[in-house]
Amino acid sequence: MQVLKCTELTDLPWKNGGGITRNIAKGLTTDQVAWTLSRADVAQDGPFSDFAGMIRILTVVSGGKMALITPEKPLEATLWTPIRFDGGLPVSAQLDDGPLTDLNLMFNPTLCDGQVKVLRGPMEKIIRSPAQGLRALHVLAGTPRINEIPLAIGDTVFVDDADQTLSMASTDAALEIRLTYLDQTETIKLCSAAR
Repeated sequence: MQVLKCTELTDLPWKNGGGITRNIAKGLTTDQVAWTLSRADVAQDGPFSDFAGMIRILTVVSGGKMALITPEKPLEATLWTPIRFDGGLPVSAQLDDGPLTDLNLMFNPTLCDGQVKVLRGPMEKIIRSPAQGLRALHVLAGTPRINEIPLAIGDTVFVDDADQTLSMASTDAALEIRLTYLDQTETIKLCSAAR
């Protein structure tokens, strides 16, 4: 298990000035990126970067909602509701209620599959260590505990070696991030972005 505190993340300004990214972690093979996990502060309307070849699951974790304008149909990104789309899809964001923060899981679908779901307390749950992949928790609200270790909003826990016990009070919420590695022969190494 690895706990990555939100306060340990580094702010990286976007090239277009529209926001800030904080990289949390990525999974690397010997020659490519299998997946990335990051937080982004979106300060204004504007285009998304092109991540062709990746699938993106975006979840607004704080602030208002935004419309994602695409050539096909608009998508609505609302608080704590994961939405999945092609990372190469041309997307332009329109903020409806001012600045917001979102969490982005992006993964190469030839190497892994990803899922993101919301967990709300009260609950006590065993987070299983996957046979081939990774589980992570990202705190949305309150102070949930993993193996009795208190977590703060924005903290991320990676469960990749043994089962862990998650305890959540009625005011707690978190995202459960599941990555399943598809190629049993390919080693994917977890690399955190903590300072």
